[in-house]
Amino acid sequence: MAGVIFFYALSGVLIGSALGVIASRNPVHSVLYLVLAFVTSSVLWLLLEAEFLAVVLVLVYVGAVMVLFLFVIMMLDVNLVQLREGYTRYAPLGALVAVILAAELIGVIWFRAESLPASVSLTPRPAGYSNTEVLGTALYTEHLYAFELAAFLLLLAIVAAIVLTMRRRPGLKVQNVAQQVAVRREDRVRLVKVEPERDA
Repeated sequence: MAGVIFFYALSGVLIGSALGVIASRNPVHSVLYLVLAFVTSSVLWLLLEAEFLAVVLVLVYVGAVMVLFLFVIMMLDVNLVQLREGYTRYAPLGALVAVILAAELIGVIWFRAESLPASVSLTPRPAGYSNTEVLGTALYTEHLYAFELAAFLLLLAIVAAIVLTMRRRPGLKVQNVAQQVAVRREDRVRLVKVEPERDA
């Protein structure tokens, strides 16, 4: 009974943080809400005895991807006033997409309720069971190409974030490698001959 209460409490926190991601007007607050959502999801994974997925979710997404998001948001100099000006223009399209997604989720839950994990009673695994080994076997045999494609997409996202932060804008100091290599000693160092002082 306590486990069920704990599960629903975590689910409420997860739903609230997910709503905070899309409802917050500050991008930094949205990222922090997303961090809370990931941490709560990792605790739910622990309840389902998927320890490896929980640890990877915290280390990879919270520890790396979210930090990258924060740096990108802070370096992009997002104009919040300009973003809020177009909110009413895109609100109908966003509401339509939200209704379609909600209808799809309700359809999945309604028509496939018998095969969903929520309707299946979980049984504890034996002591020698390793979900890490099972997951690794599935990833590197059946889903190898999808796994490599996901890694390539993450690499592409990192490169795109670096390109966005290095764009030309006023006040940005750009490194000129050719000018630094071609510099001479006379341009940087000036030798001054000082006459020694003698005691009178």
